[in-house]
Amino acid sequence: MSVDVEDYFQVWAFSDVVARESWDGYKLRVGETTRRCLDLFEEHNVKATFFTLGWVAERDPSLIRDIINGGHELASHGYDHTKVNQQTRLEFEADIRKTKAILENIAGRPVRGYRAAGFSIDKDTPWAHDALAEAGHQYSSSSHPIAHDHYGDANAAQTPFHPIAGSDFLEAPVATVNILGKRISTAGGGWFRASPLFVSNALIQRAANTLCGPVIFYFHPWEIDPEQPRLNRASAKSKLRHYINLQHMRPKLAKTLAKHPWQRIDQCLGLESA
Repeated sequence: MSVDVEDYFQVWAFSDVVARESWDGYKLRVGETTRRCLDLFEEHNVKATFFTLGWVAERDPSLIRDIINGGHELASHGYDHTKVNQQTRLEFEADIRKTKAILENIAGRPVRGYRAAGFSIDKDTPWAHDALAEAGHQYSSSSHPIAHDHYGDANAAQTPFHPIAGSDFLEAPVATVNILGKRISTAGGGWFRASPLFVSNALIQRAANTLCGPVIFYFHPWEIDPEQPRLNRASAKSKLRHYINLQHMRPKLAKTLAKHPWQRIDQCLGLESA
């Protein structure tokens, strides 16, 4: 189970109408919504991995401590949700090292995991895994191996693999299944909100039965926040992706937490827990 800790106005669906320079002008909701996630996990005795923006951690360090105190894994989501394939290697190296330092200074323990904004480690960034390993990360969960208009490669590996020869560093893709020759996401997020619950749970179970590795699921704190302000100037497509079934997400998620066993990604990958 994983959570991408970012606020509702920081998502890629709204990046063309919300400039990064304007972020401090928005009232933060991510602290409250992430704590709702923590409460939900406690109710269901679930431990998870929280991929957290450095920008958020700087503004709410107590949230980082709440994540750690709940027994969850703290991991990096980069500093300000810039996609990897929109950075040079030097820019990316600076971003991941800055974010890792921010998170570790607050948490007082090592940050092992990383997830790229928009699953943006791909064929255009062959240096990204090397940079992550050199910065001290042990794994990435930055691949969503499906065909999609914003990310993905339908021919990419579906289970954890070592992208660097001679290194223990792991790339752990989020969950997909193969049905009738087509790959389908069962990784959560908007896919989960848009699908009937029985379909989502059947796909999760199929992934558990067929993948040679963990079934990695993700969602965002804003997805259990149906009262969030609406950004009406966004495109119709972006609004559909972002707002679909927000009001049903929390109860669907609660039932899914109860139906399947969940734990932190580092533990699923056999890495030593901090």
